[in-house]
Formats: sequence, C-alpha cells, structure tokens
Amino acid sequence: MEEKMATYFKALGDKNRLILFEQMIKGETCGCTLINKVEVTQPTMTYHLNILEEANLISSRKEGIWRKLDVNDKIIDDMINYLNSLKKLKGTDK
Repeated sequence: MEEKMATYFKALGDKNRLILFEQMIKGETCGCTLINKVEVTQPTMTYHLNILEEANLISSRKEGIWRKLDVNDKIIDDMINYLNSLKKLKGTDK
C-alpha cells in the first residue's frame, strides 16, 4: 500500500502536474485545453501527463486526433482513505 501511495504522491509532487490534475478533475478534457493552464511547452506538458498516467492517476483514450484525459476517481478515493487512516493513527501508541 505504501509503495502505491508513494507513487501517487510523487506524481502529484510537481506544481505543473498538480495544476494539470486540478484542471482534469473538472471533467474529461484534452491537452489542447490544458496547455494554456501551465507555463510549459507542449512537449513538457506531455511529459507531465505521461507521469500522471503512468501512476494511474489519469487515463487517456484516443478520439480521432485528440487524446482525451480523465482522472481516475478510484485512485483519489484510495488516497483519501489512506490519508484518513493515517489521521486515525495520530496519538496512538508508538
């Protein structure tokens, strides 16, 4: 469990990836709408999106010439549950 969580949090540990993730959480989108949200080149944005996808935080599908991107809600739920379980450990016996 810790290894998966480390992968998720590491993928979100970059400001630009966090911005992209926040934009994608609003609903399925494509890179063409995201490029204006971050101050990076298109190849750099693709690099960041690939990291998010490799961590399973987002998924993509081809639609014609477009790559549609969407956030994996189950992973978000897993992260929330993990953080809540950590919070419950606060103050317990060491």
